Amino acid sequence: MNEKEAVIKEYFDMWVLRDFKNIYNIFDSDIYYSECYGPEYQGISEIHQWIDKMLKEQEVIEWTIKRFIHQANTVVVEWFFKDKVQDKISGFDGISIIEFTEYVTINSIKEFSSEALHTTPFR
Repeated sequence: MNEKEAVIKEYFDMWVLRDFKNIYNIFDSDIYYSECYGPEYQGISEIHQWIDKMLKEQEVIEWTIKRFIHQANTVVVEWFFKDKVQDKISGFDGISIIEFTEYVTINSIKEFSSEALHTTPFR
């Protein structure tokens, strides 16, 4: 696992462990974050507010990395995410496009999602 992959894994693990003490070490202060269902956050202050809100509403049960694809300072991550909100457990597949600074801090995350249950209607 290279340095960028380790940073991404650390970030995903923060949600499962509910421990964000190192968030300021892995995110650039001017980070841009676009969630897969629409909300966007700009800067570490908004990220901090979002995390505080989500810790009250959601429990992340699993955030598993399937694979990484690298291109220069960008890493694409394919993953599976499972959470619990108001006693309802759900999960979905996703992709994140993550851009790094020269100091290996994350300065942009763009998430995209897909239904976890895939069908083969013509088989």
